[in-house]
This record gives sequence, structure tokens and C-alpha cells, in this order.
Amino acid sequence: MQENEIAYKVIGAAIEVHKHLGPGLLESAYHTCLKRELNNSGIEYESEVPVVIQYKEEVITEAYRLDMLVENKLIVELKTVDKLSDKHKAQLLTYLRMSNKKPGLLINFNEIILKNGIKRIVNNL
Repeated sequence: MQENEIAYKVIGAAIEVHKHLGPGLLESAYHTCLKRELNNSGIEYESEVPVVIQYKEEVITEAYRLDMLVENKLIVELKTVDKLSDKHKAQLLTYLRMSNKKPGLLINFNEIILKNGIKRIVNNL
């Protein structure tokens, strides 16, 4: 599957979750339901993926975790905030650079209309 097709399917799954739950819950609730929706759709993903980073001469194995890595191509970062900020976008871009991945989705479930809380971020490598 190509990155755009993966992103389209993840967005569809997120919309399905949001349609049933609405805004206002903790991020963990949406994360759990999105995993179930992806499982039901046959989409491969990993959750809470540790990323190894190089800091000077040291390898750090537990510096941070990706919310989701879908089809080993797309990083998905979930939020439940009042409004996505540049800080959230920078966070995802850093994750993309450190993981050597190109596309990412930032999904804020705390929106009345979910499409207003979805941002696509691309690392130009």
C-alpha cells in the first residue's frame, strides 16, 4: 500500500471512531478504539513503538514512543487538546526525522468535526 492510501484508510478509521465516541475523552480511549478499527480493517500497525535515537556517541533506546506506526510507513500521533498548535506539528516532524519516515498524521480527537483536527505532516528527508 502507498502512503496516501494508508493515510486515507487511517483517516477513515479515525472518523469511524470519532463518529461513535465524539470529542471529550482521554487520548487512551481513542487510541484503543483506533487500534480495534485498524484490526477490523486488516491494516497492519504497531502501537507505542519505541524509537532509538543517537545522542552524541550514545544510543538511547527508550527516548520516546510513537503512538502508532501504520504499515511501517505512516506515523500517527494522537491528541485530545483544545487546538493543535505548531508545537504539536513540530513534535510529529521530529518523530518523522528521528524515525526516517516521510509521512505522518496528527489527529486531534477533541474536535466537534474530526476533519478540522487532522493535519498531514511530511518530512522531506
